[in-house]
Amino acid sequence: MKKDSQLAQIIPMMIRYNIQVIFGSKFVYFLGGSLIFFFLITGISLFSSSLPEMSSLYYQLLFPALLLVFFPTVYGIQNDEDARILEILFSIPNYRFKVWMIRILIILLMVWGVLLILSFLDFFILLRHNSFILSLQLMVPVTFFGTVGFFFSTIIRNGHGAAVVVVILALIAWFMELLTNNNLSFAVWSVFFNPFDMPSDTSTVVWELSVVRNRTYMLIVSVVAVLWGLLNLQKREKFMK
Repeated sequence: MKKDSQLAQIIPMMIRYNIQVIFGSKFVYFLGGSLIFFFLITGISLFSSSLPEMSSLYYQLLFPALLLVFFPTVYGIQNDEDARILEILFSIPNYRFKVWMIRILIILLMVWGVLLILSFLDFFILLRHNSFILSLQLMVPVTFFGTVGFFFSTIIRNGHGAAVVVVILALIAWFMELLTNNNLSFAVWSVFFNPFDMPSDTSTVVWELSVVRNRTYMLIVSVVAVLWGLLNLQKREKFMK
């Protein structure tokens, strides 16, 4: 009973702390940048002569979402260190689970909430669509990049260094997406795979199978990245200077 009572007191404190970390520091700049990008692309689409499609809405919302998930996952450990509380957090038993699992969950829920709002705005401004399905599809690559960013932050232990690595990998992935855009067998491995951009010469069954495979691959990598990153956090001495 005593442990349950202590746990009930600790969890709200950790949630409040993680919310402060996520929404603190430079997050406002990433939020502002994502909103500027969204309204800029929305304005261009609104005055464009061509009608918007679901495939274009997917990419329109993807990059603001990646900006939102980028900072709190890649710079989370560095923010703890800059605030001089990293050593205190490591003194908490099972720190990696109690703090970072809650933090990752809060980050993903926060990004999903913003995506729902932006998708809802697009529903009235550009195109009638299922905002819930669109946001869920977007959360797969968002989760992938967020967890991979967290993984590299546990290896490099520096937010700027991890950010450079993640950006370079994202650019390589985008370049490969452009090269293999017409090849479905390679496209299913792409992290920028657009589930709403079905080629006209592809059957619905084949396309749906490709979407399921692509989403499954990314979710598996996301789980591995989180677990690997949490294991890296066991090596406390590497994070203590």
